[in-house]
Amino acid sequence: MSTSEVPTLGAATKVWFRVGLIGFGGPAGQIAILHQEVVVQRRWVSEDRFLHALNFCTLLPGPEAQQLATYLGWLLHGTRGALIAGTLFVLPGVAILLGLSALYATVGTVGPVAAVFAGIKPAVLAIVVEALRRIGGRALKSRAHWAIAALAFAGLYGFAVPFPMVVLGAGLLGWLMPQGAQVAGPEPGQLPSPARSLRVLATGLLVWWSPIVLIAGALGSHHVFVVLGVFFSKAAVVTFGGAYSVLAYVGQEAVSRYGWLSPAEMLDGLALAETTPGPLILVLQFVGFLAGFRLGAPVAGLIGGLAGSLITVWTTFVPSVLLVLLGAPYVERLRHHRPLSGALSAVTAAVVGVIANLALWFAIHVVFGEVRRINAGPFHASVPVWSTVDPFGLGVGVVAMIAMLRFRVGMVTVLVVAAGAGLLRWLL
Repeated sequence: MSTSEVPTLGAATKVWFRVGLIGFGGPAGQIAILHQEVVVQRRWVSEDRFLHALNFCTLLPGPEAQQLATYLGWLLHGTRGALIAGTLFVLPGVAILLGLSALYATVGTVGPVAAVFAGIKPAVLAIVVEALRRIGGRALKSRAHWAIAALAFAGLYGFAVPFPMVVLGAGLLGWLMPQGAQVAGPEPGQLPSPARSLRVLATGLLVWWSPIVLIAGALGSHHVFVVLGVFFSKAAVVTFGGAYSVLAYVGQEAVSRYGWLSPAEMLDGLALAETTPGPLILVLQFVGFLAGFRLGAPVAGLIGGLAGSLITVWTTFVPSVLLVLLGAPYVERLRHHRPLSGALSAVTAAVVGVIANLALWFAIHVVFGEVRRINAGPFHASVPVWSTVDPFGLGVGVVAMIAMLRFRVGMVTVLVVAAGAGLLRWLL
């Protein structure tokens, strides 16, 4: 498994908490932090095993970085290690974003707070582009991988191909590519057990759905808390491609169908999530907070926001951990299976196309005040109205990209400077 001794559970817990505190930069940054902490510095897990785990977690619906931490915790200390790693990876970010969401809901639409958000939003675009560069550099190893990424982007942006179809199609192509012979078998003690899988599934489903059932019994099945729980439970199992891909799905449903928040507020939530440690998918917590907050008056609204936030976090991350606990033993058994490795690598390449699609989506909505939809046969795409360009947003976005891509300025520094630019603009 590793090139060093297996750590104690206490030692690993300290590392998982540290990763949760410093996990800035979205999935790309968090994956790099996990690699540095677990593979490079401590040598708890080998490079080969880390990449195998990453490819599997990329294949799953949900936040790949948090699932990777859960997988690594399971490798080192079984179920206990998985639960500790997965929880501590998100706990600091949940606590911080909860406070920021409350601040935004009460005073964030006026004055300096809104000005700070106006500066941060264009800088988020640079972070997404930087993630695209880093993940692409790791995932696109051949012309076939480049072609898969391009097809994924075209399918998502121009032809509204569902995320699951993109992921499954990429996996099938990777499986069929020539990979060489299968080598080695499963390691001792890694064989999956059907009885264990049934126990994990039954326990996980009970833990996952019990709060939703109890709330439905107390408040009715149509209450917004129940709707939140069901919606984000659904999102947790159908949004493949990690945190970046889930945003397009949630943005469409939460904004257009349910009306929990506006497109501008969705971008504000993403900007908030980018300023905190933890998975980028914590933006869903912001969505749940606003949905609950708008149930009543300010005091009742904060209580509703807290409840909506916690329900969203629960139904987003419990399924994520359950999927890892169910699949990890089987994936470890097939770790040296060449066709499976090819399929997982192809899925990772497709995710590059997913991120490229998200980068374009954000660029259009951040830099332009108005967007229109083009529908021509099978082609469906959002395009900007060029006369509505925002010079400030365009300028901050370009400067942020030059700083990060050309001069390697850190993400936190870029966000702080962008926030200062927004505040200065408001003061002037």
